[in-house]
Amino acid sequence: MSIDSVLLERAHNICELCTSIDNLCAHEVAPEDGAPEGSAVVLCAVCSAGIASSDLNSNHWQCLSTSMWSPVPAVQVLAWRLLTRLSGESWAQDLLDMMYLDENLAAWAQAGLPEDTVGDRAPARDSNGAPLMDGDSVTLIKDLAVKGAGFTAKRGTLVRNISLTDNPLHIEGRVNGQQIVLVSAFLKKA
Repeated sequence: MSIDSVLLERAHNICELCTSIDNLCAHEVAPEDGAPEGSAVVLCAVCSAGIASSDLNSNHWQCLSTSMWSPVPAVQVLAWRLLTRLSGESWAQDLLDMMYLDENLAAWAQAGLPEDTVGDRAPARDSNGAPLMDGDSVTLIKDLAVKGAGFTAKRGTLVRNISLTDNPLHIEGRVNGQQIVLVSAFLKKA
């Protein structure tokens, strides 16, 4: 798609995601049905190819920490979709937690996600990066003071039959007879 001069002027002649000035092209943020006017963005060749790829380069997409705050709705939607696809990375999940889309933009953003990512949650991972599942057993790798319970969960404690939460950084498990939330970075899959 050729770049309209008004679109290029709005983007200040740079990629609206990574601010590159090389090989710019216009990109329609699908689906166009129900999208507000101006659903096109200016992207560089790297961003354009990256969006189409099933394997996202995590290092390149850290530029979303700036572009997600764009006043352009189409850029916000594209940033949200990319962060959702990268939500297994802790930095991307943190950015996604900070991001706000109004009801209409959120509906537009979700409509354009690939079917296999809609409704999926990012996998919880232990300190070694191993994926955790409901029912797994884990071992604490450091002493953890349990707030409000008045005890310390000791390093080496085995926690059986864990439950995942909506946040991939946390799991729930029973320690000393109490159900508590544990940070997955302090656990090792048993």
